[in-house]
Amino acid sequence: MTTLDVLFAAIGLIAAASAVLAVTTRHLVHAALWLVVTLGTLAGCYLVLGAELVALVQLLVYVGAVVVLVLFALMLTRAPIGPSPEHTSGPVQRVAAAVAGAGVAGLLGAVLLVALGGRLVSTREGRTHGVAEQLFGTWVWPFELLSLLLLVALIAAFAVSRMPSATGAEATSPERRADDAVEVP
Repeated sequence: MTTLDVLFAAIGLIAAASAVLAVTTRHLVHAALWLVVTLGTLAGCYLVLGAELVALVQLLVYVGAVVVLVLFALMLTRAPIGPSPEHTSGPVQRVAAAVAGAGVAGLLGAVLLVALGGRLVSTREGRTHGVAEQLFGTWVWPFELLSLLLLVALIAAFAVSRMPSATGAEATSPERRADDAVEVP
């Protein structure tokens, strides 16, 4: 075993443990933060395997964008921060989910063992220069326009979430209050 093997195993264990914690915690914000740890350690696994570009994309897209979007959505929807009884599942559903997860993991392991046959798969050294040329040369403007569109959508969602509701505005409008104040004999 090399140092990279030990490092990969350690990072993989941290990733698996944080993924289990992200799924089993009863706090939504804690689940999002455990998801940050999971996705960050996956980027570490990619680094150990020598895929620096994939690790960078993992950090930028998933940790930097998706998790921030999830946290922002939690704040905008005013979701309960702590555990709430209406969002908890019963023990039967938890056992069924654990059995289904174990079944999928066993099936995936069996398929991979049969497909690989216990032999090592050789990998080749990858070059990221061509991908970087395409990504930052040809496709840079569509990505920038998409980021601008997402920013506008985010600002619009924030504005819509802060608008008073139609029933609340109608009940407290100045005309409504003036009509209520006038007494008809």
